[in-house]
Amino acid sequence: MKGVIKLPGFSLPAVPGYDLAGVVVKVGREVKELKVGDEVYGFMFHAKKDGTLAEYAAVEESFLALKPKKLRFGEAASLPVVIQTAYGGLERAGLSHGKSLLVLGGAGGVGTLIIQLAKEVFGASRVAATSSTGKLELLKSLGADLAIDYTKVNFEDLPEKFDVVYDTVGEIERAAKAVKPGGSIVTIVKQNKTLPPPAFFFAVTSNRSTLEKLKPFLESGKVKPVIDPKNPFPFSQVIEAFSYLQTRRATGKLVIHPVP
Repeated sequence: MKGVIKLPGFSLPAVPGYDLAGVVVKVGREVKELKVGDEVYGFMFHAKKDGTLAEYAAVEESFLALKPKKLRFGEAASLPVVIQTAYGGLERAGLSHGKSLLVLGGAGGVGTLIIQLAKEVFGASRVAATSSTGKLELLKSLGADLAIDYTKVNFEDLPEKFDVVYDTVGEIERAAKAVKPGGSIVTIVKQNKTLPPPAFFFAVTSNRSTLEKLKPFLESGKVKPVIDPKNPFPFSQVIEAFSYLQTRRATGKLVIHPVP
């Protein structure tokens, strides 16, 4: 909507939206694994003009996975982009068992999944995360060992440094002061300048294998979707949902449901 990410061939007018969850109503001749009636979720990485804020969406089979039975459709729709962004960034940054992690923006859509995956999937020994005052308890409930109030504490001034820093808010220069020598910094905020080493930009791509790999953690409840209390927004309030998102006060994800 802001025009920050411009995909090749994109033009207006266009239907926004990447994430989706729904029921398969028709399959093409090349579809091998999914069938009519399957409950699926995923995201349309290739969407240029026809996004997911619509009654129907045509999606490549490779972008979809079977929806975990434990999750409602609204919960499932909140996950694909953020959970794959969280997982892919941690994997590329080299987070592994026994390492420490600092998450900048721990209460956001991606941040809430980073905390959980770091603990439950990657085996991080210590996870710290930043948020505003009112969201510190949420961070702790998700598994953060240290919840940092960014309105009162400059995280880069803390004596503790971290093996990996995951920046979801665009504080890359400050992040560079919080990482251990030899550590990694991953950011998902596009920068118009050269990133200071050892930082790198991570852009997620859609693939069902990550969703399938994480399905046991979602079915068991070890990893949970985090959805803002204002949810769900009905289809008639899409503009209000985007406006609320722009306030940067949302906790976790916003969901449009039901779509008529």
